[in-house]
Amino acid sequence: MSDAADEAAEHRRPHTTNLSAPYLELDLERELEQFHAEPEWKTGQNARTLVKFDDFRIVLTALKPHGKIPEHQAAGRVSIHTVRGHVRVRALGRTFELPAGKMLALDRGVRHDVEAGDQESAILLTVAWPVNKT
Repeated sequence: MSDAADEAAEHRRPHTTNLSAPYLELDLERELEQFHAEPEWKTGQNARTLVKFDDFRIVLTALKPHGKIPEHQAAGRVSIHTVRGHVRVRALGRTFELPAGKMLALDRGVRHDVEAGDQESAILLTVAWPVNKT
């Protein structure tokens, strides 16, 4: 086995890997499969932070059919990218339909909620906070 293969395997994200390594190779399908085996899935949703820096996060969230994430807001800009199923995002007096492959970006502080459609759905939530210049 080559050192290159060992190094690449080291940066695939098992649950104990450093979430802010210089690079992370992620298998979203594997992550979603693992959600089903975890107790949190019984609640109708499960989420895991995949990447975590002081100013940047990526969170994978899976929702059972009609599962909801209540209204909330983030201090940073967010993007919501549907990777499986279909979700609705309500924000700014509108409803945004996001089937798999669609993405919505929201500015800081925009209150929004998320609801899965008739099928199991999964989103990648990316949050970027302003850089503090001291």
